[in-house]
Amino acid sequence: MERREEQLGAAGAGAAPALDFTVENVEKALHQLYYDPNIENKNLAQKWLMQAQVSPQAWHFSWQLLQPDKVPEIQYFGASALHIKISRYWSDIPTDQYESLKAQLFTQITRFASGSKIVLTRLCVALASLALSMMPDAWPCAVADMVRLFQAEDSPVDSQGRCLALLELLTVLPEEFQTSRLPQYRKGLVRTSLAVECGAVFPLLEQLLQQPSSPSCVRQKVLKCFSSWVQLEVPLQDCEALIQAAFAALQDSELFDSSVEAIVNAISQPDAQRYVNTLLKLIPLVLGLQEQLRQAVQNGDMETSHGICRIAVALGENHSRALLDQVEHWQSFLALVNMIMFCTGIPGHYPVNETTSSLTLTFWYTLQDDILSFEAEKQAVYQQVYRPVYFQLVDVLLHKAQFPSDEEYGFWSSDEKEQFRIYRVDISDTLMYVYEMLGAELLSSLYDKLGRLLTSSEEPYSWQRALSEWLADHPVMINSVLPLVLHALGNPELSVSSVSTLKKICRECKYDLPPYAANIVAVSQDVLMKQIHKTSQCMWLMQALGFLLSALQVEEILKNLHSLISPYIQQLEKLAEEIPNPSNKLAIVHILGLLSNLFTTLDVSHHEDDHEGPELRKLPVPQGPNPIGPRALDMLDENPATSPQPQPWRRPLELYDVGVVVVLQQVFQLIQKVLSKWLNDAQVVEAVCAIFEKSVKTLLDDFAPMVPQLCEMLGRMYSTVPQASALDLTRQLVHIFAHEPAHFPPIEALFLLVTSVTLGLFQQGALKRKPDLFLCERLDVKAVFQCAVLALKFPEAPTVKASCGFFTELLPRCGEIESVGKVVQEDGRMLLIAVLEAIGGQASRSLMDCFADILFALNKHCFSLLSMWIKEALQPPGFPSARLSPEQKDTFSQQILRERVNKRRVKEMVKEFTLLCRGLHGTDYTADY
Repeated sequence: MERREEQLGAAGAGAAPALDFTVENVEKALHQLYYDPNIENKNLAQKWLMQAQVSPQAWHFSWQLLQPDKVPEIQYFGASALHIKISRYWSDIPTDQYESLKAQLFTQITRFASGSKIVLTRLCVALASLALSMMPDAWPCAVADMVRLFQAEDSPVDSQGRCLALLELLTVLPEEFQTSRLPQYRKGLVRTSLAVECGAVFPLLEQLLQQPSSPSCVRQKVLKCFSSWVQLEVPLQDCEALIQAAFAALQDSELFDSSVEAIVNAISQPDAQRYVNTLLKLIPLVLGLQEQLRQAVQNGDMETSHGICRIAVALGENHSRALLDQVEHWQSFLALVNMIMFCTGIPGHYPVNETTSSLTLTFWYTLQDDILSFEAEKQAVYQQVYRPVYFQLVDVLLHKAQFPSDEEYGFWSSDEKEQFRIYRVDISDTLMYVYEMLGAELLSSLYDKLGRLLTSSEEPYSWQRALSEWLADHPVMINSVLPLVLHALGNPELSVSSVSTLKKICRECKYDLPPYAANIVAVSQDVLMKQIHKTSQCMWLMQALGFLLSALQVEEILKNLHSLISPYIQQLEKLAEEIPNPSNKLAIVHILGLLSNLFTTLDVSHHEDDHEGPELRKLPVPQGPNPIGPRALDMLDENPATSPQPQPWRRPLELYDVGVVVVLQQVFQLIQKVLSKWLNDAQVVEAVCAIFEKSVKTLLDDFAPMVPQLCEMLGRMYSTVPQASALDLTRQLVHIFAHEPAHFPPIEALFLLVTSVTLGLFQQGALKRKPDLFLCERLDVKAVFQCAVLALKFPEAPTVKASCGFFTELLPRCGEIESVGKVVQEDGRMLLIAVLEAIGGQASRSLMDCFADILFALNKHCFSLLSMWIKEALQPPGFPSARLSPEQKDTFSQQILRERVNKRRVKEMVKEFTLLCRGLHGTDYTADY
């Protein structure tokens, strides 16, 4: 046994001869893969098995592995090996072997019709691949032949078994076509052939679905088969009978989910809008589900209400323009819109008591866009019809955005609270969008609602969402709202709502807040010191205080700045003396984050114009390691560059010390001390760069005194350990200050150093998210694309995020910029594989949303290509993780391809899939992930 394992290990390393690919060795390797606890042995076995599958010997051992005395895992490997040989090495098969191979596969499928289902599926995929390779010339009526052979009465398998096997074969055939490696010219021929062969499939499916004697398992398989075929963009009118049968099957609870999928897939075909008459016939069928929907809502049956809503939204969202064009049918479409309104306003709090309302939000965007796209006369008609609907929508959304009672909210999980927060953001985005249609009348309506709410004495209230933008024009209401918000700051359960509301109020109403400033700062400092809020909310709170302080008089700014940041400066000084460890690293990053978020919004530049007299003009801050000293004012007079004429006046030192620049000067040496110990840590470096980057964006030219010393520090940082955050800050400095002669020397030195270091690491240069650059003939788009794919595999998170952002900007341009479209077509599969590798475990879980964005962009803008690539990419065993079953990979690819609207849902799918890939799914470790 030990000797055999050595042989398998050697084979896995590529040292064994091809003769080692025997049945016996394959079985040993499979046993090692499935049952050996040693992960290295598993990996060696997997690598060896992948070589075995593509070897010439696979034609021999595959059939033997399918013998009845083998366990399903071994049989499955044999079937998979056959599929790989047929799909990838078709040219190796002699023409006179086609019929023999076809007959053998039919025999095996018949035998496994009453055996292992996973083996049956793989054999069906193998036969489907063979059929696609032979169509249309060598096997012109492949689908009709399949139907005829499996309906033969002389088969040893019972009729139900034969029927299920045939349906499985017919289901995988279109899916295999989507992922096949057929040349483009062959793909067109085969697609045409399959479209013709629908005539042999759909009547059979209709018969089985409508036949009362058909068992539930058969009817369910029929619906899945129908879902598969409509992906071939079958004309919607050819699907009418099956769609109607699927609507009827919605009454059967066992068939409900499969029926919903079939109907939604059929309705959502891109080409379906051409068949307006069929779409009009579907509206009554959807409206006929309203009673079932009401019953489901009344009984708390969220699965049923969710499914029916998906159908209504699929019809309305995908075809609103086509249906609006049918002016004579405006009442039936309005009824559909009202049905979707019912779904938007389903009772209960998302996502605890209902999960349906979020599905509808995109529909309201789409409908409004379509109405506003009509010519003036038609638009006026539809505005008259739908403006009342959108006013009703505003009422519904305001109701849905309300928090539950404190008692109920206390029982929600952290994940449910986060989902509800995101849902409320989506609602606010929808309301902002609706303003385009309703205009000032919407603001008037909201004004009346909020006014009644704040002045009502009938029912008390403890906290609520405030409309900060509205308060900016009605400051009289601030006195009523602000105490509620400040009181809520001390409640951890209301963290996100209270902090985000305060931030909005401070941003929109800052010039009305000076009377309340002392109280706001005091309460904020108290909750920050007590560490009531999570990190992100602390950052928002500092941004709020930055907005607030910006509106105060300079003396007040100075006083509040000092009290606000002094405790953090003292903490940072202490931390800078300590030996680096994970605990003090978190504290350093937190403090630096607080400072950078404060500087993001703290801007005192308006004071230059707010006051009369020269005594309050802003003065340049002198450069040097320690500009604050007893001769600071004298230095100004002595420096002709900063004091072009004698100053006949002095101002108090405290007024001179106002501003972000002075604060930065005070902490600059401290930051350098921190960096000296943490220069190799990307998080700390990123936090340091964030302080200066955000300050530069806020201050612009007023940041000038800091430029020389910051350039020097950046150069040292980047020379020691090149990091993306330093590059981003360098870009900001170049953009703002390179045009100034006084600052050109330090900027030039930094640019040359950064360029030299970067080119040494990455000869291809840098990427910039500006689509116009791709129109330049001299640009090697392919090289840039490949560099970005390579950057996805880098260990630094900022680099990976930037590369993901590059692709999410690039992919939407593949239809409008020829060079981009070409490179996506040629190298998009390489991008997808890199993304799947990252999701499979090669990248940090914290980056999964970024990779989900790429998948969403591919699905939205390159659907036909993605549908081919993703199933093909997931085909090899063990990719992207050895922990995945073929069924899990298939489910993931189907989920991704199905979701082209809801980006948040795609992110959830990716997070679930990466947990499966890492073996973490369902563990306590990921409970709050």
